[in-house]
Amino acid sequence: MGRKTDARAVLAGLPKAAAGSIVTSLSSAASTSRRMSSADLPLFRFGIIADPQYAAIEPQVEMGRYYANSLAKVGAAIETFNGEELSFVMTLGDIIDRDFKSFDDIMPVYDTLHHEAFFLLGNHDFGVAPEHLEKVAERIGMPSPYYSFQRHGFRFIVLNGNEVSTFAPPEGHPHRALGHERLAALLAAGADNAHGWNASLSDEQFAWLAGEIEAAKTAGEKVVVMNHFPVHPPCEHDMWDRERIVGLLSSQENVVAYLNGHNHVGNYGKVGGCHFVNFKGVVDTESENTFAIVDVYENRMEIRGFGREDSRTLNY
Repeated sequence: MGRKTDARAVLAGLPKAAAGSIVTSLSSAASTSRRMSSADLPLFRFGIIADPQYAAIEPQVEMGRYYANSLAKVGAAIETFNGEELSFVMTLGDIIDRDFKSFDDIMPVYDTLHHEAFFLLGNHDFGVAPEHLEKVAERIGMPSPYYSFQRHGFRFIVLNGNEVSTFAPPEGHPHRALGHERLAALLAAGADNAHGWNASLSDEQFAWLAGEIEAAKTAGEKVVVMNHFPVHPPCEHDMWDRERIVGLLSSQENVVAYLNGHNHVGNYGKVGGCHFVNFKGVVDTESENTFAIVDVYENRMEIRGFGREDSRTLNY
């Protein structure tokens, strides 16, 4: 059998300078190892679901949309989420496809989630009777149509991209009239995103967004913006006011990501230091799911895609 070597005895037999150098090196290596170990651990994790678009109706096979199947898909995603340590789960809009009573079927599925659930509003969530238009946010438990919250040095800014549109504001509301004006102007200009199923922010909400980013900067927080509609790369599904949104986000060094749904095939782009990630729609395909878990680090986000969703690394 070999003899054990006593490190103290070895050091005692060395000149003082050499022994001190070894001790310092060992201490430095241990400190570096601890720092590396800490850097390899995420600050927190969260889950993402986009566009369940649930409704108890027949599928539109030609579009690949299987509305009723979203109950099982969301349930399967939640089962995966429940097996992870997550700070929260965000659904990026279009919880339902149509009909206010559809919420009665899908919201109980979210009751099985073991983590905090956040929601934002999509255009299909307003596919309800006129008397229910102003009740959608309350029905899904949102604190307000747009809001923010904080986690471990990050501020999540949640937008209501439907605010100025031709479908979300009630008849007679100034935002509906303004929505028709904005859409008409885009149609006249031949814009690729001039569609009635897109929408825009009010000037008040845009100013609020800028103020939230500035407040986060003062607090030393990084910013992640979440919305239903994409704004980049340019495509037919984009917000009507995409230019001013991209201009603001890409000019602020503390804004690291913009996460959205709406365009069911997904997309990705980057402007300045801001990553723009479009997550794929749950409602598409008969049985293949799509969702993600995001591991948030000090210098990056690791998106772990499940099913049809892509995995990505967002460095910042």
